[in-house]
Amino acid sequence: MVTRREAAQILDIPLEMANRHGIPSRLSDAELDELLDTPPAWLQQSRANRTGKRPVWVQLTCTVCGFSETARPKKWWPEFTHLCCAHHVPYELPGPDAGLVRSEYEGVGSRFVGIVDVAVPEA
Repeated sequence: MVTRREAAQILDIPLEMANRHGIPSRLSDAELDELLDTPPAWLQQSRANRTGKRPVWVQLTCTVCGFSETARPKKWWPEFTHLCCAHHVPYELPGPDAGLVRSEYEGVGSRFVGIVDVAVPEA
């Protein structure tokens, strides 16, 4: 058995789309295999419309402890150098390379802080 969220991740569709098209809250492996083997028209259309610019789901993994979760990426997320759980302290992460400055972005996924190391602009 898989949940609707897990099915949406496997089908590579948003959870909202899974709800809208009647995917049940739990479905058997056989039901999921059926959707994968013979996708309905709406799923075929969704796949045909994919531009590939932004993934539907991303895997977030803490650099420090390895905790991982799958989440829908947000438009405001930059390309993160590191991700860490919010309860970790900065010195637990590898330091930025020489000539780079570090920015932190809170509220990534359910518990992460995104870290971005960028080059210092020359004056």
